[in-house]
Amino acid sequence: MVAARRTQAAGLVPETVQQWARDYVTSRSLETKFAPGAPPDTWASDSAPLRLDGPGRPSVLDLVGKTKRSIPREQMRNPRKRAQLIHTFLHHELQAAELMCWALLAFPNTPNAFRRGLLGICLDEIRHMGLYRDHLERLGFTVGDFPVRDWFWRRVASCETPLQFVALMGMGLEGGNLDHTLRFEQWFEEAGDPEGAALQKIVGDEEIAHVQFAVHWFREWTDGVDFARWQDELVDPLTPTMMRGTTLDETRRQRAGFSGEFLAQLSEWDA
Repeated sequence: MVAARRTQAAGLVPETVQQWARDYVTSRSLETKFAPGAPPDTWASDSAPLRLDGPGRPSVLDLVGKTKRSIPREQMRNPRKRAQLIHTFLHHELQAAELMCWALLAFPNTPNAFRRGLLGICLDEIRHMGLYRDHLERLGFTVGDFPVRDWFWRRVASCETPLQFVALMGMGLEGGNLDHTLRFEQWFEEAGDPEGAALQKIVGDEEIAHVQFAVHWFREWTDGVDFARWQDELVDPLTPTMMRGTTLDETRRQRAGFSGEFLAQLSEWDA
């Protein structure tokens, strides 16, 4: 991490993707989080596993141990409440972008196609962050106006294998976001915020490919997409309950590669 900070301080361009990824995770610059610059074309050929303990955080972000529960539907007409949601979603995207870099560094012996896929998803998440910031500002707020917590980091960074990572991050959390974006698209529309609704649709549609990526590699590494095996790969204390919305978006999930049988088990699962 020291080398990464020196590179940024000197204003130097990272020579490898791995260095770019480390710089992105450890940076404390808000502007770097939104616009880190294009990653280099060169990959280090002899990388050892590097498990970063956590991300750098800009001072503008108020990190707390716990935040309020999701905004009730009946409060969505309040611009401040919608902005609070958008700010939460933005921070989710930031954590997702960082964790793709974390996995790229933690699992250097995975196939090149897997690591390149992580990088591509990271760049998508950064772009989504920018879309959320634009809408946050349309609502009259800015990054840092609401507290956030690094919940994804506390869970996902405990993954010991790339299989656990795709099970939790891709099939689990991003899979659940397919459900959540559909719900919030409807809520924003009802609240008279068509821009917010359109943004939820964009993110939900584009994350199909992210979930599809995870399903592909889960199938590749386990020779199938079995619900019980997926459940076994979730890190404690997480369960399938955390990986789904109130109503499953079966259309998006099927496009992402989940079978009808898997979705029926996910929908019916109860601790």
